[in-house]
Amino acid sequence: MQFIKRAETRVTVQPDRGHMPTISKLFAAVWFGAIAFIAAEAYKLGMPEGMRYGQFNVICAAIGVICGWRVMGALTGSGYRRAMGSGIRTSVTITAWAILVFSIVLMVREAFRKRYDSPLTAIVDIFALALEYGQKALTVEVGSVLIMGGILGALGAEWAKRRWD
Repeated sequence: MQFIKRAETRVTVQPDRGHMPTISKLFAAVWFGAIAFIAAEAYKLGMPEGMRYGQFNVICAAIGVICGWRVMGALTGSGYRRAMGSGIRTSVTITAWAILVFSIVLMVREAFRKRYDSPLTAIVDIFALALEYGQKALTVEVGSVLIMGGILGALGAEWAKRRWD
């Protein structure tokens, strides 16, 4: 006779992984949306005259709202010191997503102008565009807005977490 050992079944309650809306997430979303909008304005200062931007600020603000809610909002509750690092992390995340989104948009525009020979060259050009425009984003104005705004936004989100959540 063979005995089969059965594993005990335990029911565990998983902690909230950031799915519920909270005041701290709302604060982080609004704050980082505003920071992304201001950083987009600061980015325009370093660009050549006569360049058309379209909905650049609005798209950056939308990326900021999403990152504020998903990144900073989920990282609140660990104390003020960690919150400052989380705010900088959120600002870097906003920057990376914005550069990636706008590089893809520029690549699609160039693809409609028949600039690329193959789909692979178009995909490779996304990263070349990201490097080009990422280097242009490395200015004191943009960096100071993102870093200082990230730290202040993180402290505010942490305060909101302690106060209302």
